[in-house]
Amino acid sequence: MNLNKTLPVAALALIVPTAALAQDAPDVTPYIFTTLLFLMAGFLVFFMAAGFAMLEAGLVRSKNVTMQLTKNIGLFSIASIMYWLIGFNLMYPGDGWWISGWMGPWFSYTELEAVGLAAEDATLDYASVGSDFFFQLMFVAATASIVSGALAERIKLWPFLIFVAVLTGVMYPISGSWQWGGGWLSEMGFSDFAGSTVVHSVGGWAALAGAIVLGARAGKYGPDGKVHPMLGSNLALATLGTFILWLGWFGFNGGSQLAMGTVGDVTDVSRIFANTNMAAASGAVAALILTQVVYGKVDLTMVLNGALAGLVSITAEPLAPTLFGSLWIGAIGGVIVVFTVPMLDKFKIDDVVGAIPVHLFAGIWGTIAVVFYNGDASIVNQVTGIVAYGVFTFGASFILWMVLKGIMGIRVSEDAELAGLDTTELGMEAYPDFSKG
Repeated sequence: MNLNKTLPVAALALIVPTAALAQDAPDVTPYIFTTLLFLMAGFLVFFMAAGFAMLEAGLVRSKNVTMQLTKNIGLFSIASIMYWLIGFNLMYPGDGWWISGWMGPWFSYTELEAVGLAAEDATLDYASVGSDFFFQLMFVAATASIVSGALAERIKLWPFLIFVAVLTGVMYPISGSWQWGGGWLSEMGFSDFAGSTVVHSVGGWAALAGAIVLGARAGKYGPDGKVHPMLGSNLALATLGTFILWLGWFGFNGGSQLAMGTVGDVTDVSRIFANTNMAAASGAVAALILTQVVYGKVDLTMVLNGALAGLVSITAEPLAPTLFGSLWIGAIGGVIVVFTVPMLDKFKIDDVVGAIPVHLFAGIWGTIAVVFYNGDASIVNQVTGIVAYGVFTFGASFILWMVLKGIMGIRVSEDAELAGLDTTELGMEAYPDFSKG
């Protein structure tokens, strides 16, 4: 028998049914890779929670460090529960609360796919519900972290956490649905790729309302209007926090591509990474040079916030710009921080970590900058979105802060503030072996 002639025929008989089955099998590659993108980007953005905690712990005085750490782990945990219970389905309503009935069922909690999902069912969506929910949750937690830093050193713990519950469960999802949930701003043509306005400005507006209602720290502003600096406890921690946030931002912006199942998508993710890094670097350099020119010495805290402002600035459109475009967009963000931090002091608005300049003012700039590289965006639509988010978030936040102030009070006593919130609110210190600063 001639094996050379019979073996190919036998092999072909095995291959043909296999090929036919392969043609009938659903293509789950996009589903797998997009789910993987959401999971990887999600845990990068999760690490930003540590970045916010370290940044705030470094920029507050030592007598308030434990309070900031408590607020950060508390707000993330509350956001996780509230976004599952209400927020996710409120933000991405499908057939929608604005169509089938205002606000729909309030407690429409998120459900995951069944264990062991079959391949044919995986093609029904572009990614798993679990990965999508996990990724989007990280954004709402970042929004709440912005508020935490601005209101540090004088706010009570429980009123703050109640505000976080409403912000993450209701306020952020409602406004987020306007753009990312297929709402009216999306239909109008407003563009915000990863959230310069949807996330960062929303956090900034909520922080601004809280800072106004809460008032400045005792001794921050003299009767003659002079600003009395209150130096942070640990600039090494603040710098570490900034680098962690910088790292997490690759997931924040890169994951917002929302797809990784094609050559074009994965290449776009790499482009977003490069642009994101360039904007952060140019924001830091701009602040470094400008503080040397304006103050005669480099201010590290301004440089740290300059990097963050560069990141916020590029977040609204991290895909379309060139590397040079990302450089100048981020650099303007760094310049904005240097000039708006003292501007807030002139109005006696006390923002402990510079969250309002970084997230609100740079977020507004980044949203406007979209028109330079996105041909489908218009300045009218961008400004409309900025105003809509500002009016809604600031108004709702101001009302909620006033209600909390009237019902339970939001500010600690003057004696407690002078002694430090670590001992008076929590009964423990971050640095018990050292004197309070």
